[in-house]
Amino acid sequence: MKTCERCQTENVDGAQYCDECGLPLVAAAGGAAARVDGRTPILQMLNKPVTLAGDASSPTAAASSDVISPDAPTKHDGSVGDASPIVISEAASAVRASAAARATPATATRNATGGAHAALVINRGRSAGKEFPVHEDEAYIGRWDADSGIFPDVDLDSDDPEAKVSRRHARITRRSGQYYIEDLGSTNGTFINRGRRLLPGDRQPLNDGDEIIIGKTFLRFHVTK
Repeated sequence: MKTCERCQTENVDGAQYCDECGLPLVAAAGGAAARVDGRTPILQMLNKPVTLAGDASSPTAAASSDVISPDAPTKHDGSVGDASPIVISEAASAVRASAAARATPATATRNATGGAHAALVINRGRSAGKEFPVHEDEAYIGRWDADSGIFPDVDLDSDDPEAKVSRRHARITRRSGQYYIEDLGSTNGTFINRGRRLLPGDRQPLNDGDEIIIGKTFLRFHVTK
């Protein structure tokens, strides 16, 4: 079992993210959250200290360094040199704005406008028939959580009343026209065509018409292009 350093939740072996708060469970040297699959967690980026280097009045300088120069005099009002009080960097502001944009109806609008090469359709329960278009070559399945900066491409939060879907549950990828699915160390597992539970990180081929069970949510995979 892996224990989350933030919320102390016990997660199954092989889990890449905490099932409760979504924090990456792979630790980098020095205790910082590691990059997982080449992506830096949004929450980690937002919590990065704001720093100044060189000309403190330059917005570019504010976003380019991790340490305030020891030579820069600090005033009693919290400012450095002749600069205004330190504010959040442009880089962090851009990340926060991007996260907020993904949580708005703009995402739903984009999904409805076409351009998808595949889709997942719920085929059981109160949300039967609900479709989730897949636009990118890599799509994450899970539950939305703004506090942890988790915005899955296929968000099952409103369709999973028992919270059986992990925040980062599974991932679908497309490589040279072939689709694959892998479990990301979820608590309740991922299944294809009611076969054995997928092992975390065990990428399996995914074909048109396959049934996928995510927790207790039944989905049908379709290739649309």
